[in-house]
Amino acid sequence: MKKKLAIVGCGRLGTIVARAVAQGLLPEYELIALYSRTWAHTETLQTQLAEEGISCRACSDIDELLALHPDFIAEAASPAAMREIAVKALSAGTSIVTLSIGAFADDDFYTEVIDTARAHNTRVYLASGATGGFDVLRTTALMGGATAQFFNEKGPDALRGTPVYDDTLQYEQCTVFTGTAREAIALFPTKVNVTVAASRASVGPGDMHVTMQSTPGFVGDTQRVEIKNDQVHAVVDVYSSTPEIAAWSVVNVLQNIVSPIVF
Repeated sequence: MKKKLAIVGCGRLGTIVARAVAQGLLPEYELIALYSRTWAHTETLQTQLAEEGISCRACSDIDELLALHPDFIAEAASPAAMREIAVKALSAGTSIVTLSIGAFADDDFYTEVIDTARAHNTRVYLASGATGGFDVLRTTALMGGATAQFFNEKGPDALRGTPVYDDTLQYEQCTVFTGTAREAIALFPTKVNVTVAASRASVGPGDMHVTMQSTPGFVGDTQRVEIKNDQVHAVVDVYSSTPEIAAWSVVNVLQNIVSPIVF
């Protein structure tokens, strides 16, 4: 029997996950529902899928979606949306594959999610997004004595609308932020989910040191996470020209969930 899948967040990334279903890359899943805070996005994606022969329900809120009893939600919305849906979904028996890991910078919320998932036999799967190496980060941290840092490079246009942006960034390379992963996600709530993901896989949001650099003319993102202990020094360095790798990391997690071989 196929797993019932719903998508929360119907923008660019959620659309990629939906299209992976349409392209037959997730044959063990039936896409049953869509929900986005922007109703027009939900309707547009539903229409596009219908043209490809996939019939699913466009939901106006999370309660309507959960009433359909999905086995999994693929979440590609925002940390705010993740905070809105997580406990409710897990309590209803629905597991979550999430990109909005920035929500887990809050220790109290993180603990509540863990306790809820354990109580209801559900799970939250943290997709790697635009970085990776969670296995080596976790393993090195388990060995003890680890320190970790994260470097992110963006172009100035990617920082428009944030507290650090001003026009001088268009002409000068500048370090626009240094601090912890918890401080980074508070300042850039939709820009640095990967820092919280890497920190939760290793030393924690309060101990992961983050540096963000703005470079004129730079397109895309560089995400470099480094972890060390007395025996190991590991660096995971990923450049992506678009955010699409994040959506494909959700597809990878969904494949792993049902695969007899898990990478």
